[in-house]
Amino acid sequence: MALHFIIPDCADAAVGDVIALTGAEAKHAAVVRRVRVGETITLGDGRGTWLEGVVDDVAAARVTVRIESRRSHEAPASRIVLAQALAKGDRDELAVQAACELGVDEVVPWQAARSVSRWEGPKAVKGRERWASIVREAAKQAHRAWIPEVAEVETTARLAARAADARMLVLDPWTDTPLTGVRPDGRDIVLVVGPEGGIAPEELERLEAAGAERVRLGDTVLRTSTAGPVAIALLSANLGRW
Repeated sequence: MALHFIIPDCADAAVGDVIALTGAEAKHAAVVRRVRVGETITLGDGRGTWLEGVVDDVAAARVTVRIESRRSHEAPASRIVLAQALAKGDRDELAVQAACELGVDEVVPWQAARSVSRWEGPKAVKGRERWASIVREAAKQAHRAWIPEVAEVETTARLAARAADARMLVLDPWTDTPLTGVRPDGRDIVLVVGPEGGIAPEELERLEAAGAERVRLGDTVLRTSTAGPVAIALLSANLGRW
């Protein structure tokens, strides 16, 4: 499989054009991935443009590619949004990385009541940038034409407001409704995953009052780092993506 790289401004590139990777992306291609002249690689802007080309020249600061084909991928009609509660260590980052590889379309950092990690002030900006970097690299690894968006950190109140325009599914191991029984209805799906200590009762009540549905994955209780990715895999199958 050809290596994939991101060039944000390549949407207007046509077959026969020569475009260049520069900066960090060029260094990654030349030094880390060691692309060679004559090698076929793919390029994209992360917004649906998909290019295939042959490497013309390689330098640490600049890699040029001659475009041989191009396609455009439409964004999914029904998106999957992961509202991932902030978690200690790197558990939330592991969830975000796997979710991106499995097809999530947007990631929402959620400051849940029981989140040990707290994003406040400059830490909120740095945290979002960190998640965006993880998403970008995971999207490249997975050869995704669309890079998922990473929203600003949200409170429970702001998260609940999303239920007005989307179908909100809250993972709760103590409910009786299985996620496998959920069928798409054309709306975006917002999947809510709690922190290590679970979702607080008052948060569940607030989300349900806004229209959210509680669903379960199975008989076991999964970690916050694995629950979201498992649910996204099931939803991708139900949406006909897989």
